[in-house]
Formats: sequence, C-alpha cells, structure tokens
Amino acid sequence: MVYRMTVAGLERELPICKVSDELYIGAFVIFGDQELTVAAAGELLKRAPAYDYLITAEAKGIPLVHEMARQNGDKKYMLARKGPKLYMSGVFEVGVHSITTAKEQHLYLDTADAALMRGKRILIVDDVISTGESLTALEALVQKAGGEIVGKMAILAEGDAQERSDLIYLEKLPLFNADGTVKE
Repeated sequence: MVYRMTVAGLERELPICKVSDELYIGAFVIFGDQELTVAAAGELLKRAPAYDYLITAEAKGIPLVHEMARQNGDKKYMLARKGPKLYMSGVFEVGVHSITTAKEQHLYLDTADAALMRGKRILIVDDVISTGESLTALEALVQKAGGEIVGKMAILAEGDAQERSDLIYLEKLPLFNADGTVKE
C-alpha cells in the first residue's frame, strides 16, 4: 500500500507502514531524494522567519537543514545528535520518544554550538512533525542554550501536528488504518 501526494511540486508515493495494530503512517524519507530535498528546502525558506541558525535532530532532518543552509548562504547550522561524540566539548541532553522509534532516545547538543546559539534567533527544522516529541526536545535544547526560537518548520505535519498554530509546514500527511484508508 502507498499514499500518493505532492510535496513542493513533486509527486511521491509513500509506503504505508505499521506503527501498531491501530496506527499506520505514510513513510516519508528524504534520504537519497536530492530532487525533493532541494525543492522542499527552497519552499520552506520562502516561508521562514529571519533567523541566525538552523537546528535539526539527527538523522532525517540533516539533508533538509543542510540544503536550507546551502540555499540561504548560511555558514553553519546546528545538529542535535542521538549520542555524544568524542569531539564534543561538552553536551546538553534531553530525552525524546518519537512515533517512529520504539524506545526513548536522547538528543545531545555540543556546548560549543550552544554557546553560539546564546541570544541568537534559532529556527527549528525537521522533515515530519507528528507527535511533537522530537520538536519538544529540540525546543528544550535551544532554551537551555539560551537561544530564541523564532520558528518551527517541517516538510510535513502528520496527525495532530496539522492543527498546531505554531508550525510552518508544506503539506499535511494523514494517519492511516490497517487497510490503507485515511483515519478520520
């Protein structure tokens, strides 16, 4: 089963995947889809508020935020990692439970990046926002670092995220029943 949709002017088929017996989602993956990544980044930038730095969570938001930074001429963007790295000068940490991840994860921000964000306008970016758990974790990291969140953006808003007035997104992605029909 697939769900056909248009995103940033491009037609795509999203496989419908089981999360639980009652919940199925359209799997939206921009990894390897350069055409879609470039188009979506351009469309998001048209709607983006003024910012100093972009931030996303590892991993699916990376190509998107990279392309947005490239198109906008940004020299740097921030990345919240799923694990601390040896090269990090220190870390901030928050817990997160995503709809597509079976267990709680943690996001880590390098204290060197945090220092750059202090007092700056930060735009949070992700590929899909659904439950908002990853978004909440990113917000907590930015606030802990002393950054000012000026916006929250995604390519797609899924489920209840579609009703949030604080999100900027390109398209709505419905949730699905086991038979592939859209959940009401």
